[in-house]
Amino acid sequence: MERIRVLIADDHTLVREGLRALLEGQGDFEVIAEASNGREAVDRAIQMRPDVVLMDIGMPELDGLAATRHIVRTNPAIRILVLTVHETEDYFFRVLEAGAHGFLVKDAASTELVAAVRAVHHGGVYLHPPMAKRLVEEYLQRIGSGEERAAHAMLTPRERQILALIGAGHTNQEIAEQLSLSINTVQAHRSHIIDKLNLHSRADLMRYAVRVGLLRDPG
Repeated sequence: MERIRVLIADDHTLVREGLRALLEGQGDFEVIAEASNGREAVDRAIQMRPDVVLMDIGMPELDGLAATRHIVRTNPAIRILVLTVHETEDYFFRVLEAGAHGFLVKDAASTELVAAVRAVHHGGVYLHPPMAKRLVEEYLQRIGSGEERAAHAMLTPRERQILALIGAGHTNQEIAEQLSLSINTVQAHRSHIIDKLNLHSRADLMRYAVRVGLLRDPG
């Protein structure tokens, strides 16, 4: 059986112990390390190369978003699932922009946490269901008004494919490898997408990409 190697980063000892007990009780998880602050999380992730990091946001020394950026920049193969008490859309996009592959609130059921870890480990992006529901409803509303449909029609098939992959949480490098393109080509496509959709920032692109990626097959 494949074992998923996990690093737990949280500044509360009881939380770390609870997460360890929950995961190790599943049979296919191995908690290889713990960290009580963001700096430790970065150091131990680099040293031990876990498959998945469970990352708390509000930690001392280095917050979880900054720690996520460091880890993703150093080793993009490590998958990061953020655990937070915040459940706002803006906060969700800050998490994705930092490079995390999943977003889960701390009051979620234990079964949801296990499913989320498995999902990000296998290359998916996990969205807390209430957040995913809001994003889909917003997308459908915009489609119904014709606003999103008109903008999306301006994109070429390749741009739509890349946009959906961005929405699925893939990095430029992963998109380049999957589509047999150079990173420069992927970056150029992303710039064209931003221009055509009249977006103004990476955050705007991520908002749009997640809505599209949730509903479209990037293949």
